[in-house]
Amino acid sequence: MSTAVNLEHDAHAAPATCPNCEAVVSGHFCANCGQEAILHHASTREFLHEFVGHYVALEGKLWGTVMRLLFRPGALTLEYIRGRRVRFVQPLRLYLTLSLLFFAIMKFSGGFALNGQDNDKPETAVATSAVDIARNAAKVQEKTSEKLKPLTPEEQRGKAAAEAAIEDMQKDFKLEESSAATRAAERKERRKEKRSEKARQIEKDTVDGKDDDDDDNLNVSLLDKEGDFLNRWPTLKHKWQAFEDLPSGEKGKVFTEGFYHYAPYAIFCLMPVFALFLKVLYLGSGKRFGEHLLFALHTNAFAFFIYSVILLVPSAFVSFVLWCWLLGYLPWAMRRVYGGSRWGVFFRWGTLMTFYSMAVGLAILLSMLGGIMSVGAH
Repeated sequence: MSTAVNLEHDAHAAPATCPNCEAVVSGHFCANCGQEAILHHASTREFLHEFVGHYVALEGKLWGTVMRLLFRPGALTLEYIRGRRVRFVQPLRLYLTLSLLFFAIMKFSGGFALNGQDNDKPETAVATSAVDIARNAAKVQEKTSEKLKPLTPEEQRGKAAAEAAIEDMQKDFKLEESSAATRAAERKERRKEKRSEKARQIEKDTVDGKDDDDDDNLNVSLLDKEGDFLNRWPTLKHKWQAFEDLPSGEKGKVFTEGFYHYAPYAIFCLMPVFALFLKVLYLGSGKRFGEHLLFALHTNAFAFFIYSVILLVPSAFVSFVLWCWLLGYLPWAMRRVYGGSRWGVFFRWGTLMTFYSMAVGLAILLSMLGGIMSVGAH
């Protein structure tokens, strides 16, 4: 296959064959594969020219796509359905780019930032600080008094009493802290004993041939440590027990990491669900499932763009305007793409938002719980 590349000084020469498929070329593009007939050597200048021409330039794909996506609800979907596609960014690429951008901005903007301070014993910390302040104040008063005049017998007795009171306070706080640690250790030990007793009971029931399926009081809740559901999934059970042993601050971190790791995939998997809701709401419209999916990609891409701007622009007025535009965008787009009366569109929009919000909430919950599976992994 020929690898010849038309150089810049040959730009006005008529190309003979396509460098990609060797088909006869009669214009600036190959009629067989679509590649440009006149190529240039790879260089920084060429890369910049291609980027500016295709994305940054006002007539490029990006601007045409963004303008229709943001300011003409539903217009981008109609253009794609009518076959005008080459001038716009592909729907799936647009959705993935804006969704990843949104989750990246959310993560690095600190929307789910965890408090790294140890809040397990706030009372002890406050009390210790109070004791330190009292002691420092006593020292300052002592130094000041020594500089001014000698202490009288009554003042000396008061000083001694104050120091004794401070020492008693410190002892009480230390004793309380030790008691709290002891109680926490006892609770942990009781949990372990309860788990061991439960395991022995299960083993005994298995040996005796008891059928757990006949137990009317069986709790199959995933979050119920006393139920038998987790016993059917050993790996999940070990992960859950490891999660239970974590401090409260670490548990929050597990949920946060699970959200950032799994939420983008979970919400992407909801695009067919969004399209299915539209399919049901517009039965008899004659539109195919792929067209509903196209509408779902465009509208959700718009939502991710608006959410990203809200995170980047910390202005109450701008956020209010964007939220209003986000609220009215979907029904406007639905009427432009699907038609129908205003009341019909409003009813379908309300139904769609109700069920889709429930689906998104469930997806986010499962994403956060998915972080439990990373506990103990290295």
